[in-house]
This record gives sequence, C-alpha cells and structure tokens, in this order.
Amino acid sequence: MYSQKDSTEVKNVKVEGKLFVQEGIYKPLAPAKAAFYSAIFPGLGQIYNKKYWKAPIVWASLAVPIYYYQTNNSDYKRYRTAFKLREAGLRDEFILDDGSTLVSDETLERAQEQLRENRDLSLLSGVIIYILQIVEASVNAHLLQFNTDDNLSLKPTFIMDPMQFDAPKVGLTFKYKF
Repeated sequence: MYSQKDSTEVKNVKVEGKLFVQEGIYKPLAPAKAAFYSAIFPGLGQIYNKKYWKAPIVWASLAVPIYYYQTNNSDYKRYRTAFKLREAGLRDEFILDDGSTLVSDETLERAQEQLRENRDLSLLSGVIIYILQIVEASVNAHLLQFNTDDNLSLKPTFIMDPMQFDAPKVGLTFKYKF
C-alpha cells in the first residue's frame, strides 16, 4: 500500500537503431590463468597476456642466475674435492709435479666458502626472479581489464601566480567525463 515504486520499470519504450552491448571485457580468471601459465613455464603468462616482447626478457633474466649457479657450483665442487684430497694427504689439481702448491689450504677453505655463498645467492636471485615474473603476469592480466579510455587523462601543468613571479608553482589537473 505505501511501498515505493520501482524507478527502473519502464513501459512502452521503443529503441530505434541497434543496441550495442559489449560482453566479455572482464574475465575474472584471466589473472589466475596468466599466473598459472607463468608458474608452469616462465614467460608463458606474458605470452598469454599478448606481451610477447616480455618473454625473452624473462628468459634472459632467469638464464643469468642459472648460469652463475652452475659455474659457482662446479668451481665449489672442484675446490671442495681438492681440499678433501689434501686433508687425506693425497695429490690434488693445485699441487705441481715438483711438490709445490699453487693454492694454500687456507685459500682452499676461503674459496669454498665464497663459492658456496655465491652459488646460494644465485639460487636465491633465480627464485626471486621466477616469483616476480609470475606476479608480473598476474598484475598485467589484471591491468589489461581496466578501462583506458582517452577521456581519462592526467596532465601535469605549470600554474603561474600573478602575485609572485619568483618560481612557478606545480599543479595537477584531473579531468574525467561520463
């Protein structure tokens, strides 16, 4: 009896021309798919987002720590083997034929420690880059779904103060249209 009337209820309205309804802009699973693809194979999430130029950057950024990890690990094993052989009283690769040593025992120990630390840092940086590329693919998939219409603009402007001429003041103008 005293209820409100529905203001969206419209009767006897004719629509002339074609009504354009754009569907499928927002895909809620797109960021999850991009992250999943990047987790399975690095760079695949960037390809899924159609940012093909980012995939070689991901591959190169992951190749560097992998290369350094392998190099440091092989050198670490070399120095570790030499140290163990020297501790057992056997000949290692750093002992010359005349019996003189190229590398002292103390240097072998320090080299092992430094190479192990470098190997571990290479592994850590590789894991961080791997995680960051997953996050980047997910965030990029989120951002691709936002409206980037030309009506949205941000322009820094200089506002001159007519009273004081010593320095321009920096201002910010936001314009939006509906």
